[in-house]
Amino acid sequence: MTATQTIEPKAKEYNPTVDDFAALLDESLSGSAPSEGAVVKGIIVAIEKDLAVIDVGLKTEGRVPLKEFGSSVANPTIHVGDEVEVYVERIENAMGEAVLSREKARREDSWTKLEQKFNAGEKVEGVIFNRVKGGFTVDLDGAVAFLPGSQVDIRPIKDVTPLMNVPQPFQILKMDRRRGNIVVSRRSVLEETRAEQRSEIVAKLEEGQVVDGVVKNITDYGAFIDLGGIDGLLHVTDMAWKRVNHPTEILNVGDTVKVQIVRINPETQRISLGMKQLGSDPWSGIEAKYPIGGKFTGTVTNIADYGAFVELEPGVEGLIHVSEMSWVKKNVHPGKIVSTSQEVEVQVLEVDASKRRISLGLKQTQENPWNTFADTHPKGSEVEGQVRNITEFGLFVGLEGGIDGMVHLSDLDWSRSGEEAIKEYNKGDTVRAVVLETDPEKERISLGIKQLATDPFQSASSTLKKGSTVTCEVIEVKDAGIDVKISGTDMTAFIRRADLSRDRSEQRPERFSAGDMVDAVVTQVDKGGRKIGLSIKALEIAEEKEAVAQFGSTDSGASLGDILGAALKAQTKDKE
Repeated sequence: MTATQTIEPKAKEYNPTVDDFAALLDESLSGSAPSEGAVVKGIIVAIEKDLAVIDVGLKTEGRVPLKEFGSSVANPTIHVGDEVEVYVERIENAMGEAVLSREKARREDSWTKLEQKFNAGEKVEGVIFNRVKGGFTVDLDGAVAFLPGSQVDIRPIKDVTPLMNVPQPFQILKMDRRRGNIVVSRRSVLEETRAEQRSEIVAKLEEGQVVDGVVKNITDYGAFIDLGGIDGLLHVTDMAWKRVNHPTEILNVGDTVKVQIVRINPETQRISLGMKQLGSDPWSGIEAKYPIGGKFTGTVTNIADYGAFVELEPGVEGLIHVSEMSWVKKNVHPGKIVSTSQEVEVQVLEVDASKRRISLGLKQTQENPWNTFADTHPKGSEVEGQVRNITEFGLFVGLEGGIDGMVHLSDLDWSRSGEEAIKEYNKGDTVRAVVLETDPEKERISLGIKQLATDPFQSASSTLKKGSTVTCEVIEVKDAGIDVKISGTDMTAFIRRADLSRDRSEQRPERFSAGDMVDAVVTQVDKGGRKIGLSIKALEIAEEKEAVAQFGSTDSGASLGDILGAALKAQTKDKE
């Protein structure tokens, strides 16, 4: 070895592994080979029985059933050499073949197109092909969508068979590609189309216009009329001038009717219709046809808690208020006085043409029992009847004509209080009474039972004079005095404590007992207040004056007791 010769280092040996070869292979294929889940183009290299062999640039070809292309051996639609799009499900299966799908390729392509139309708000075309829970399934050119039952039509339909397997437009409501969910609506398409048609039709209609229509649907409040692509509402109150309880009384579904356009709402495009407007208004000149005080015959059409409605002519009704139904039946439901469809004679009480109201009276066409009683039973006449009711202020007595008269507590008894006297009466008792006062306008009759007998006070007061002495029987002893009954009469009086004696120490009520007989002087006769004033004290003073006048003055030094004693002795001597 020379001096200029160099020695090169020995190269390091490289031993590749199986993983290295796999990595190199993946690296070589990653740039051009399709991946799983992608839609790629491939070439049909062969057709074997009912399968198409397709080369998509992978290590091996894949096989796809001819039916996915809509083809068959007998009727081929694809041929060797054709370029087709397929979906790569797997690069390689257990057989070492690629797993391809034409249907999934179509589905992916459909999803892409559907997303574009969904984002643009465009309609899509599909076919309803199956019924599922809650709705239907729709084929959108390979993608399957769900059509809820509520989105099939504007109104619920019973039979969807005519809509099955028929290409028609839908509106996509919701899309979720990751989950594979699509929700569509047929109803929104119909509503949009209908809205356009409505706008065109409404633009041609005018308020007051008379048009023909067909009864499409009937409800409790009216009927929907088809005016040729748009519906109008004919309310039950606009069907006839007369009362209509339900639209079926006049209309049936399918009837062709002539109606007038009453109102059009340009914002909501709602149309209100009327039939009664085609005829004359029966309320025109109503005051002249039905003057106040006039009597007419009508038919009861409806009964409410507050009265009854009477039809005087078609379209004209009046109300008989419950207070105007009967002279004698108060607080009674109108249904117990009149019945529906009954013909009645009524009197017009009030007419209000602006409010289209007529007030009627039923009792005014009948004889007023209050006036009749007043004419046949003047003040002071006697009547007889049964006790119908007992209240805290008196008795109600039934009289002729179904009316009642009242006996106040104060008119039950001359000598007893009303609260005490009313206890003797029971409901249903027959009583006699005197007519005290009659007021037909207020429907009041005042009766009196005590007036059947002579007033004991009047007869007694004619004999009792102020200053006269009477003998009384003690009835009751009270703290303030004593109650006494005047002998020979039915009259009672009260002697106050201060009038029990001249001597203050003797003014004690407890020194008297029930049944004691006492003498007293009449100090007051009040005919208006029906009171008799008595005083024992006044009697003692009067006797003292009489004794002084008889035996002389007390100036001689004799005591009053001596004088009274002498007087008593003189009276005793005279008796002997």
